[in-house]
Amino acid sequence: MFDKVLVANRGEIAVRVMRACEELGVDTVAVYSDADKHGGHVRYADEAYNVGPARAADSYLDGEAVVEAARSADADAIHPGYGFLAENADFAARVEATDGITWVGPSSDAMERLGEKTHARRVMDDADVPIVPGTTEPVTDVEAVTDFGDEYGYPVAIKAEGGGGGRGMKVVESAEEAEEALESAKREGEAYFSNDSVYLERYLQTPRHVEVQIVADDPAAAAADAVDDAAVTESDVVHLGERDCSLQRRHQKVIEEGPSPALSDELRERIGEAARRGVAAADYTNAGTVEFLVEEDPDRDPSEPLGPDTPFYFLEVNTRIQVEHTVTEALTGIDIVKQQLRVASGEGMSVSQADVELDGHAIEFRINAENAANDFQPANEGSLDTYDPPGGIGVRVDDALRQGDELVTDYDSMIAKLIVWGADRGECLARSKRALAEYDLEGVVTIVPFHRLMLDDQRFVDGTHTTKYLDEELDAERVADAQAKWGTESSAAGEDDEEVTEREFTVEVNGKRFEVELEERGAPAVPVPESGGSGGRQRPPQAKSDDGDDGDVDVAEGGEAIEAEMQGTILSVDVAEGDEVAAGDVVCVLEAMKMENDVVAERGGTVAGVHVAEGDSVDMGDALIVLE
Repeated sequence: MFDKVLVANRGEIAVRVMRACEELGVDTVAVYSDADKHGGHVRYADEAYNVGPARAADSYLDGEAVVEAARSADADAIHPGYGFLAENADFAARVEATDGITWVGPSSDAMERLGEKTHARRVMDDADVPIVPGTTEPVTDVEAVTDFGDEYGYPVAIKAEGGGGGRGMKVVESAEEAEEALESAKREGEAYFSNDSVYLERYLQTPRHVEVQIVADDPAAAAADAVDDAAVTESDVVHLGERDCSLQRRHQKVIEEGPSPALSDELRERIGEAARRGVAAADYTNAGTVEFLVEEDPDRDPSEPLGPDTPFYFLEVNTRIQVEHTVTEALTGIDIVKQQLRVASGEGMSVSQADVELDGHAIEFRINAENAANDFQPANEGSLDTYDPPGGIGVRVDDALRQGDELVTDYDSMIAKLIVWGADRGECLARSKRALAEYDLEGVVTIVPFHRLMLDDQRFVDGTHTTKYLDEELDAERVADAQAKWGTESSAAGEDDEEVTEREFTVEVNGKRFEVELEERGAPAVPVPESGGSGGRQRPPQAKSDDGDDGDVDVAEGGEAIEAEMQGTILSVDVAEGDEVAAGDVVCVLEAMKMENDVVAERGGTVAGVHVAEGDSVDMGDALIVLE
């Protein structure tokens, strides 16, 4: 086993890895940016090294700085967590080439093979793993798109080779849309992944997203007499069951659970064995996730699971540990991070396929600092004035926070994960209701109210939802009502000039205790944080400043400012002064919460002013472009 592991990540996943290391007697090293110097992962680690300024590209994504930190700390391994450099094959190769430091993950060669989507499709097809009808070579012209549509029918999905999470994917509903969609997908692929190669797939109308957790031993390291080029076989691969990640918004997972409520045991086994075949064919070692799309029957009775003949198709392999690995750990009792460390160190896995038994049901709720009622917009600022997570049997919380911490908005919006286990799905849902009601967060808007809504949502409770449910079917008014009922909106400036004081009392009536909150208007003011919370208390509005400044940017008469909807960094500016733009044109790209967001013109016009440049940091409400 290793002596010291550097975790090349931050937040809850860094702490999660460090806890596994501590239980194995392994020292830990954190890396941190200037924005994270007080972060929970820094507090937890045995040592910590600064790797640069707040911008991820200059710190957590700086592979040279991370490796240098590992050298300085005399670490003998690097665990990447998820996100940032976790799926960067070049970084993995850099670590592999560094004397005395081991990469905790699949080989860079395997990452490279599976990172190119068309190559991965060929590998899976050769291993008899079903793939969505599509191309196994990149396409370059519009005729290839229309010919594919004529053969397989519309809609057709055009996907960037390096894409993921919906980025670089365009849906073509008819031949007339093919040319524009092809060019758009290629542009996004080049902009976001430095690769304009795209491929085609039949677009599934009612898919479920089901993924299989695998861990694979390295036969070259596990056997004393093995040769260096020993190939991975199916016997080296263990699958730990599946997770259902169908509840998504804009292709981003929100709630994950396992086992899938939609699969029959026969279908579950078929999908699991397909994952083992595919991983072995890719010569893949360590932990990973094989993702599939399963065709849901829109007329299915919730009591009748999808049968063994239900079509399912390979989607991609995530060559790292995933956010939702905790669901599998709750079901199997297997610590996946420890297995990663055992495989990477040469000890080999401590479990076999025969050891794997699934027990009960588990659900993970991502506790994101987002306002679900405002299109899941990330919180721009705030501090955890109150942070009191739930507990009890079957409740796990992964976080790196403590009460009073300031929200760091330079990266992703997830501040914690709530994982709930029950003996069956019914108990798990009931326990989840209790746990979410207990979760008390004040000072930051979160999606806890949205999660509570889902536990009363018939489609989710029945397990008949698809990946399109949130974006296309869920009534937005229900989300707004949930936010009003269980959450607190951000304090609004300028709604009331009168000073307000909150006073809290505990009263007892007929043996029951109640928290009562009174607002006294005209009394000495109580400082009010800019952001709200999710624990149910209502914060009073803030008054305008005396000079009446509400933060708006003055724009010349007849002009209209396109403003930043969140704090972030400008990745590119796509227009210049004097350019003509149409409604929907991308004017710049803003990186926020580790996601790249197109900033588009809501109407046509002429660019009268460009107020930002590549690399600029902006706050929510800042004027970016002015149109006239």
